[in-house]
Amino acid sequence: MRLLIAGTLKGQLTEATRIAMAKGARVIHAESVDQALHVLRSGQGADLVMIDVVLDVPEMIERLAAERFHIPVVACGTDNDTRAAVAAIQAGAKEYIPLPPDPELIAAVLAAVADDSHALVYRDDAMAATVRLAEQIAPADASVLISGESGTGKEVLARHVHRKSKRADKPFISINCAAIPEALLESELFGHEKGAFTGAVGRRIGKFEEANGGTLLLDEISEMDVRLQAKLLRAIQERVIDRVGGTRPVPVDIRILATTNRNLAEAVRSGAFREDLLYRLNVVTLKIPPLRERPQDVLALAEHFAEKYAEANGLDAKPLSAEARRELVRNRWQGNVRELENTMHRAVLLATGEEIGPEALRMPDGGEAMGAGDAASRAAMAAEAVTRGLVGRTVADVERDLILDTLDHCLGNRTHAANILGISIRTLRNKLHQYAGEGHEIAQPGESRSVA
Repeated sequence: MRLLIAGTLKGQLTEATRIAMAKGARVIHAESVDQALHVLRSGQGADLVMIDVVLDVPEMIERLAAERFHIPVVACGTDNDTRAAVAAIQAGAKEYIPLPPDPELIAAVLAAVADDSHALVYRDDAMAATVRLAEQIAPADASVLISGESGTGKEVLARHVHRKSKRADKPFISINCAAIPEALLESELFGHEKGAFTGAVGRRIGKFEEANGGTLLLDEISEMDVRLQAKLLRAIQERVIDRVGGTRPVPVDIRILATTNRNLAEAVRSGAFREDLLYRLNVVTLKIPPLRERPQDVLALAEHFAEKYAEANGLDAKPLSAEARRELVRNRWQGNVRELENTMHRAVLLATGEEIGPEALRMPDGGEAMGAGDAASRAAMAAEAVTRGLVGRTVADVERDLILDTLDHCLGNRTHAANILGISIRTLRNKLHQYAGEGHEIAQPGESRSVA
């Protein structure tokens, strides 16, 4: 856990630093917003920024976004800084911590962004076999390719490999290759020198250098442009990188893990992925089975999420009823663990009895419970309604509504939506750009159009 504290280290912030370090955090200090940005550009990295409201919190959040640092920010200040606290929250700070610091409150904030949110929970033999192989190869430095459907827990397994490796005390850095526009991904990976392009206000250390000594996870690598794959191949082979605008190579010592929800062999045949890069990445391949093939994991994860969200919402933990357990195992879980987590969070809030019953396992739109009614008749009625709704409409209109509704269902998660639709993230991004230009509302990550 890497914590960056921004502000003058007087008594109360010094105490906050001491508490955070006692909880296992590695703390970096910066006295100003400019100094904090310099620390981040230098590649020291942070999982959380804690900033004193004496500094300009809105400016800090705005500059983090402008330079594409996706790091949660919490504000802190003395109890009488009420106005500053409200302004910080309105600007985008996730929490406000009053000073002098409460050890339990700081521990809770650190836990919210620590690795316990990436717990590897499994009970099924199918997943156990994958985990055994992961732990067997973890001590080596060989590259690993982790494949599986969207939402199966590929990043969670990657973190587990890192924790079991010889590099466990070094950084684990993850970058989502599908979430960053092609024009910016090279800079994010390899860094850039000041003035290398418009907006390059200073030298920026990329993810390769930030992960030096540790592990770099290339999430959804199948979405990386072929031209950038060539530069990535050289970095993996020679263990050197070239910053954008740089004049000399920079050596790096990292282990590469990569994930994909697509068949990379097929991508090679279609020319979308380099064959030599595939061979470099899949020294060992870990394939995660979909959740529907891991029935024992469904129940183990459901119980885990029920406890997690009961605690998060200040509620008493409730057991799953026998009927609810049957419905959970019977469901297909097209969205895998991600969909199950969302379902259980909702169920914890909706359950009214002593147990979580099937009536609390409702659909994302608030529709009837997962197992309610006759499935065959509901499917037939739904199919008829869909057919009637298509008559008289153009193919382009139907395609647009399908894409936007799927993105809505996925709460703005473009990778998940593209996987369900069977198209590449690049195709989805182009379609959404077109629809936005036509004036249609696009669901943003973490929300649907109805709440945007």
